[in-house]
Amino acid sequence: MLVDGVIGYKTHTGSKINQAACDLAKEVADEGGCLIAGGISQTPTYLSGKGKEAVQAEFRKQIQIFVANNVDFLLAEYYEHVEEVEWAIEVLKETGKPVAANMCIGPEGDMHGVSAGECAVRMAKAGADIVGINCHFDPFVCLEGMKKMKAALDKADLHPYLMVQPLAYMTPDAGKQGFIDLPEFPFALEPRVCSRWEIMKFAREAYEIGIRYIGGCCGFEPYHIRAISEELSKERGGFMPEGCQKHDMWGQGLRLHTKPWVRARARREYWENMKPASGRPFCPSCSKPDNWGVTAGDDMLKQKTEATTDEEIKQLAAK
Repeated sequence: MLVDGVIGYKTHTGSKINQAACDLAKEVADEGGCLIAGGISQTPTYLSGKGKEAVQAEFRKQIQIFVANNVDFLLAEYYEHVEEVEWAIEVLKETGKPVAANMCIGPEGDMHGVSAGECAVRMAKAGADIVGINCHFDPFVCLEGMKKMKAALDKADLHPYLMVQPLAYMTPDAGKQGFIDLPEFPFALEPRVCSRWEIMKFAREAYEIGIRYIGGCCGFEPYHIRAISEELSKERGGFMPEGCQKHDMWGQGLRLHTKPWVRARARREYWENMKPASGRPFCPSCSKPDNWGVTAGDDMLKQKTEATTDEEIKQLAAK
């Protein structure tokens, strides 16, 4: 933007961004009869150790636009510490809206040593109508965490709906903090992308566990979401998702391929049992995570407004 020949910058507040998000979400939701959620996630305020009152003030500020736009439900997601998500749920419940809550944890539990099962129980007791796991781990690691959550909820006689939104990256080698500890994070994760067949397997297993809110987080592409819809089409009332007319299920379109060995792949059994290669001869099958073990309250997590200096980068790299 030029003002009197000088480059100017327009300030974009959180409220303006959230309003734009609501406008876009409404436009898309109206096309397919979808629900709209307003979401909040972990805060630098919590990681910096500023306490409950300051953290909840941030949450209340963030949800004002969502409430004004009358979204269908509110979502607290991507929390590494159950204490913070409890604080978030308390604020969201003040609105009277349905509340979903999930944590970016694996089977080991949160970053302060609270088990996955106890995290689920505490989210439910805080008032969440839907609880689960999102991000940080691959679909099958997330399902292991969800099994622990469900077992603990059943034992406590708590019965919220269950949700899971994993990565679309395979992370069997990730540590407690998930994929952000992997050396490939965040700009070299492509070799880990799940196939659509793996996502279909995940969707089926999630449904059989009792999860009914099944989606995806980082790395998910439209064809992954379509794979979930296709796998569960019968359970969803027998209708297929948008885009299915562009391909044939389970590689059936390969029946018309010119090469006979490719035509032989036009069957579900072939793709269900596929073990895809990476095509990278000198790469290890798994990585060694960094595992710094830094979590809320550590001085290294205290939020700053200025960018990290070259000298600070050198110090971090040396660690």
